[in-house]
Amino acid sequence: MKIKKIAAAIMVAGLSSQVSALELGEFNGTTFSVGGYVKAEGVFSMPDDDDNFFEGGARQSRINFSAAKNVDGHQVRGFIESDFWDNNTTNNDSTYAMRLRHAYISVDNLTVGQTWNGQFFATAPFDTEMINLWGVGTGTLAGNGAVIRPDLVLHYSLGGFRFTFQDPVYEDADYPDMVVAYTKRTQGGHAFNLAITGREVETVGDESDFGAAISLASKFRFGNTSFSLSGFTGEGAGIYAGWGYNGAMGPATSDYNPVKDELIRTTGFAVGASHKFNDQWRANIRYGQTKADEVAAGMDEDTLKLALVNLIYTHSTGVDFGIEFRDQNVANRPPSAANTSQRPAGSQVEVMAMYKF
Repeated sequence: MKIKKIAAAIMVAGLSSQVSALELGEFNGTTFSVGGYVKAEGVFSMPDDDDNFFEGGARQSRINFSAAKNVDGHQVRGFIESDFWDNNTTNNDSTYAMRLRHAYISVDNLTVGQTWNGQFFATAPFDTEMINLWGVGTGTLAGNGAVIRPDLVLHYSLGGFRFTFQDPVYEDADYPDMVVAYTKRTQGGHAFNLAITGREVETVGDESDFGAAISLASKFRFGNTSFSLSGFTGEGAGIYAGWGYNGAMGPATSDYNPVKDELIRTTGFAVGASHKFNDQWRANIRYGQTKADEVAAGMDEDTLKLALVNLIYTHSTGVDFGIEFRDQNVANRPPSAANTSQRPAGSQVEVMAMYKF
């Protein structure tokens, strides 16, 4: 029973992207809640090969609703969340559409709907806190935000195990992408996760091949200080990790080398440290990198690297202010005239204010 409660707590914290929600009340045995946050950010970018620029906004802000009920002895919950990233317009346009982030139902240990993929749950709960929205998870199995929430995911938890079947990246796949993970938490606050992934990878024409990868993530707590360490390696993982044969966030074929007609191997790791000075101040430092053993002709780098350090101040309950410095060697989003959210190679400083409710 204790393991089930821990697993449920991890699920709720990860899905809602915030640790608390406002309970609206109970009606006919169903408890309704609302949660989310308002976040304002300003990012100063200093690209390696371009002029400096500034962009800001509040589009990360999100809101979610949930309904929970005990039905014939089973815990049933519905959850839906939206933010404002549906359209990616220029800085001169402040009108943004809502986007569906999560829409799932859970019955006891079973969860199905649009929500975090299995790679996310195998790494994110064990990572170091970041302010960065783009590039979160760099160096881990879940570094690509573009596929972090598939259209359909099924999770089933049994003890410390989590079995995941999700909408495949390869549209013509004969079976879902799969993740099997096991989590172990100690009484001292340490945590470990071992995950194995498998998926059908598009190769050439209507052909495909099977790619598998393994990931180990861990977090160690010593008083007010914690350390995170994770690593992965394997085939078919590049599209989920955010780096592959075609670079960052390339197409689904980023796990396949058409010249040699073979799957490529991606390997990554991430290390980080967090320290809580007191109830108001905390700081984090993190480094992550992902390497492809083969890259397309003309690519200057075979490794994506991202380092960051931040300082966060809790003004009052639910209200945070923060500043983060980060540096990466290559862009982690492809350049596009309609895409103002790319993170170019170079340095960035982000300042933010957030109110969680």
